[in-house]
This record gives sequence, C-alpha cells and structure tokens, in this order.
Amino acid sequence: MEATLSPADVSVPGHSLPRGRRIFVVGVAVLMMLLIGWVDQATGWELSVYVFYAIPILLLVWQGEKQLAILLAVLCGVVWWLANWTDNPYRSEWSYHWASFGRVVYFVLVAVGGNSIRAKQEADRALIMTMKNTRRLEREIVEASEHEQQRIGRDLHDGLCQHLAAIGCVARSLADDLRARSLPEAGEAGKIEQLLHDSVVQTRDLARGIVPVLSGGAGLAVALDELAATTKSLTGMKVSFREEGEVRLDEPEVAMHLYRIAQEALNNALRHSHGTEVIISLCREGKSVRLTVADDGSGLPKNADTRAGMGLRTMDYRARSLGTALEIRPRSPHGTLVSCACTTDTPLHHDDIH
Repeated sequence: MEATLSPADVSVPGHSLPRGRRIFVVGVAVLMMLLIGWVDQATGWELSVYVFYAIPILLLVWQGEKQLAILLAVLCGVVWWLANWTDNPYRSEWSYHWASFGRVVYFVLVAVGGNSIRAKQEADRALIMTMKNTRRLEREIVEASEHEQQRIGRDLHDGLCQHLAAIGCVARSLADDLRARSLPEAGEAGKIEQLLHDSVVQTRDLARGIVPVLSGGAGLAVALDELAATTKSLTGMKVSFREEGEVRLDEPEVAMHLYRIAQEALNNALRHSHGTEVIISLCREGKSVRLTVADDGSGLPKNADTRAGMGLRTMDYRARSLGTALEIRPRSPHGTLVSCACTTDTPLHHDDIH
C-alpha cells in the first residue's frame, strides 16, 4: 500500500514543524503580539506590559522556529514603538527612539537566550538518547554473546562429546579384538581409546565452563569451584576457589553475571598477568556478596585504561546491571585484584538512564 502525504505533513527544510502546523503557530504568535500591543496602547505609559511581549517570542522558540523568533522579536519592538508613540514621558524623539531600540535589544536577547536554552535541552535529550541506545546495545551484545556461548556449549556436549565417545567405543572394540588375537597393536589401540576418553572429559569440562549449572541457591559457588578445577586441569596454572560463609543467590541471572565476571577476569589473568596463581573468592558481607579474582602476576601497567578492552567493558556492564561497580586495582604485594559486590536480592538494572 502506498502512503500519501498531505501538505500539512510536509516539513519545511530548516524547520522542525510541518508546514501546516508552522503556519498555525506563527499566526498564533503574531496575534498574541498584536493583542499585547493593543493592551500596551490602551493602558498607556503608566502601566507597562512590555515584558509580556516575551510570550509569543518564547512560543516560537519552544516550537523550534529560531529564525522566526528573532524576526518576531524585532516586530515586537516595532509594535511597542507604535503603541507608545503618542503617550510616553520622553521629551525628545531621539530619546524615545533610543528607548525603543533598547526594547528591541531586550526582545532579541529573549529570543537568543530562549534559543540557547532550547538548544541545550535538545543536546541533553540527544545525549540521554545516545546513552540509552548505548546501554541497550551493551545489553543486546551481552545477551547475544550469552546465547551464542550456550549454543556452543550445547553443541560441544551433545555433538562433539557424543561423536568422540562413539569413536572411543570403536577404539575399545578394536583393542579388544587385537588383544584376542594377541597382536602387539592392541596396546596402541588402547592408547587411542584412553586419549579419546580424555578428550571427552576435557570437552565436557569446556562445555560446563561455557554453560555452567547455576541451579539452586548454592549453584554459583559450585560453578566457580568447577571453573577453577577445569582451568587448572586445562592450563596447568594454580587456580583455586574459596568460599567464605554460605553464599546463596536465588536469582539465576544475577549468579550468571557474577560467574561471567569471574570467568573473564580469570581469562585476563591467564593471558596477561604472567603469574603463577589465581584465587577466586566468594564471600558474604552482611546482606551483600563479594566476588574477587586475584592473581600474583606483574600487575597493572602504569596509566593503563582498565576499561579499554571489550572483555573489560562487558564486565563493567555486567556489574552495572547488578547495580554496582567493577573494581580493578593493584594487589599487594604484586598482582591484580578484580572485585564486584552486590546484594543477595539485587534487582537487575538493564537500563541506567531514565
């Protein structure tokens, strides 16, 4: 279906209002100016109403008609000059013309000042919308990443693991057959079976790390313990998990945010710290839960931007979603500490700008 536009819906280039509405607003402003001019002439010099000329000027300013507002300000000065021409206290025409010029300057300043305030409000509104869009994009990126990780985890567990397990069964059958024939290749077939079994275990550990099981209030602690154990077995680095006090989180999404923060901090420590040990801690502090990931590496470089990388920005977003802030600081005597605290009943803050 092809849509049609009426003349009133067509916007005039350089103006924020459609043509029909713009004509109406300008007409109302001009009528208000003339009405104020008539009242100004009727009341005489003793009762000045010149401040009310700002009303039609600000009406045009508020509707985004900046140039017309300045033009109307000049016209208001002319109307004021005509309204008070026969009744004014000035002894000379020159003095009256100078006073009229002062009124014109006042009206123009009202228009210019109003335009500046309007422009500032529009800039603030645009900034707020940009920040809202940024928050929304951050949330969408995190959600898309989460969904993709879950898909990969399911593919690893349900696809690759099953395929390797099937090959392992074939290798076991081959090894048994070779042993029955007393052939020396039976040992090599047994080694292949063992390697396939180890591969299945490692693949399942990877899948569990990508899609952790966070069911139940204590699911986060269990998942972090498994993350530390899996990382230690895969990398050979000393990784441990410590829980201080019973930590229970009944909100799975909150637990997932904390888990992903720990996972990203651990990955950063493995890649950049050049240390030998990483400690993941989860402790209760009153009604709050604090997660820390500390390493004994080289620490943060001087003048480092701790929010520069994509992973760090994602961690920062997850912390803001929990209504808190991500803390990254040097660890004494050396190393880096990443910390995040939130209450156990934390509501998620998907959008920080309202």
